[in-house]
Amino acid sequence: MNYHWNWGVFFQETPEGGTQYWEMLVAGLGWTLAVSLVAWVIALAFGSLIGTIRTTASSAAVRIGNAWVELFRNIPLLVQIFLWYFVIPEFVPPLKAWMIAADPIQSQYLSAVLCLGRFTSARIAEQARAGIQSLSRGQRMAGMAMGLTQFQVYRYVLLPMAFRIIIPPLTSEAMNLIKNSSIALTIGLAELTFRAREIGEYTFNFFEAFTAATLVYIVIAMSANRVMAFIERKVAVPGYIAGGR
Repeated sequence: MNYHWNWGVFFQETPEGGTQYWEMLVAGLGWTLAVSLVAWVIALAFGSLIGTIRTTASSAAVRIGNAWVELFRNIPLLVQIFLWYFVIPEFVPPLKAWMIAADPIQSQYLSAVLCLGRFTSARIAEQARAGIQSLSRGQRMAGMAMGLTQFQVYRYVLLPMAFRIIIPPLTSEAMNLIKNSSIALTIGLAELTFRAREIGEYTFNFFEAFTAATLVYIVIAMSANRVMAFIERKVAVPGYIAGGR
């Protein structure tokens, strides 16, 4: 059986009227980018902090960091987003009151951002820890010998080099985060995958709807890849990684 593609469906009006189906995809893309960007900021901030404290001499800080990583890395992402949206507000009365009073879109967005941000932060924390520990002890000792405090050693010596090393895995995490943002459809946020499914249900052109969504995901994921590759080239220390330490 031959399938007859109908790309013109995107230029038809929606049942509500006033908009076309391609505009629905664009609106979904906007939510996908909004979730991904804010979640990435959260993930990078928390992941860097947790990964750093796991390399300090404080056993309490290391335990806290390890607990964070094991908690958020080992619970399935789907389960986490249901916990953030349905379960956690029940134990935090102010949060529950806000979610009841707020626009449902706001609570869906907040839950998606927190879930993706913390899930990804656990993965970034592991990469940050590995990046710092891959550096020779001589760099830390040299910084201490110059009279720098531990904070200054991390700030000016270890972290700048460690982040140069882990840019490739960070690139993968950025791309994964964009794709994982589709999990927000399970709590009703009208992101890109949600809109593609909606178009398919309205028009029965599921192939066209999900093909278009797939192409959009490829474009934004590869755009993130190119941005990270540009950053990697700009901050690279000539000969450091290829030439060894």
